[in-house]
Amino acid sequence: MLPKSSRSEPDLFTVSLKKVIDLEHPLVKLAALIDWDAIRREIEPVFCDDNGRPATDVRVVMGLFYLKSAFDQSDEQLIERWVENPYWQWFCGFTVMQHKPPIDPTTLSRWRSRLGAERLEILLQQTIHVARRTGQLRKPQLEKINIDTTVQPKAIAFPTDARLYFKAARSLVRLAQNAGVVLRRSYKFTNKTLLVMQGRYSRAKHYRRARKCERKLRTHLGCLLRDMSRKLTSITNSTHREALEQLLTIAWQIFKQQRTDSPKVYSVHEPHVECIAKGKAHKKYEFGCKVSLATTNANSFIVGVLALHGNPFDGHTLQQAIDQVVKITEVEPAHIMVDRGYRGHDYEGSGKVHVAGRIPKTATRAYRKMLKRRSAIEPTIGHLKSDHRMERNYLKGREGDRINALVSAIGYNLRKLMAGLACAQFLPILAIDKLINQLCQLILPRQIPNNRQFLTSSLRHT
Repeated sequence: MLPKSSRSEPDLFTVSLKKVIDLEHPLVKLAALIDWDAIRREIEPVFCDDNGRPATDVRVVMGLFYLKSAFDQSDEQLIERWVENPYWQWFCGFTVMQHKPPIDPTTLSRWRSRLGAERLEILLQQTIHVARRTGQLRKPQLEKINIDTTVQPKAIAFPTDARLYFKAARSLVRLAQNAGVVLRRSYKFTNKTLLVMQGRYSRAKHYRRARKCERKLRTHLGCLLRDMSRKLTSITNSTHREALEQLLTIAWQIFKQQRTDSPKVYSVHEPHVECIAKGKAHKKYEFGCKVSLATTNANSFIVGVLALHGNPFDGHTLQQAIDQVVKITEVEPAHIMVDRGYRGHDYEGSGKVHVAGRIPKTATRAYRKMLKRRSAIEPTIGHLKSDHRMERNYLKGREGDRINALVSAIGYNLRKLMAGLACAQFLPILAIDKLINQLCQLILPRQIPNNRQFLTSSLRHT
């Protein structure tokens, strides 16, 4: 059912948040600048009108998504800290001090599954709108963007053949027990011992003994696969049968794949994970998916982020990245700065693509500065990974990859907005209007009537 409203008004026995918090705090200012009604109009169509229990208020859940991404919190940590932080409660739309969690942490997972990455793009779009309203971002700056790709690693263990054989066998045994299938032998304790000994032999450089343990693990996996395949037709529960069929497909691929096969399975619970080589000396391979990132050239606001599967060539992702930037910012980029990995791109828009390289001697100072700012996207990628949960993605599936990349970008923009609002040079529009009205009444009440436009331009210029 459609989300309900959870607004509360202070009464005799409650504490008003206005008496507790500082109304000049950046988070309080930011809550007033975000267009929550636009977010609600985008979110509510995914709910039906007359079925089930009313959902949680959109303002509460979307506020929690903002806070989770900005302050690098897990779902459980977010709810725990929300009860202790009055500023977070105000940001989520409450006016009275709350002493109990607004939702269960699992509610956030269900909302992510229901909305998907496309609906959550409205949160990134709102950060851009707020930046433009407060003067931190202007339209000419949106016409010059930097684009680059990085890898978003998945939360999986480093895939070795022995570990994959062990985990595939363990998953088969667990599903068989849940479905009530009696196996000839589970190899539960034997496989565990073999995995431990394989790791010890490899560490001691006894590679022949380690390969022997690995072969035994593969043999046991083959025995389980053949046993499960014979007994699959005896399962009456359709849900258990479908789950076992999917797992058998993954396990057979793990059992048969060789060193030179492509694509390969690198995880039992995340079979879509790809192996990507980025040429790093300290980390030759990363297991996850490629992410395309677009930032403004001047001040590094993120205006587009896409999780891309299949490890595509960077140049073939440029058109998708620009389409998302236009959708979010409603501005067509005129200058697009990329690195040499985008040579041979397929972009056919009106903007000019500048591939990194030697700068012409006849270039102007502004043009040189714009091209040199291309590398400013690299520290932005570093902040996304170290501060906003892109270093290790815990969300499941391909949709989880897209959502995690998008939420990381939202949190990065939100922190930039808060830092800007904390500075005196970025006054909110409401405060500027209030100052203008006071000056109009005190300084020139009679001499120059209708002086609002003149005074506004003068104040903003100074």
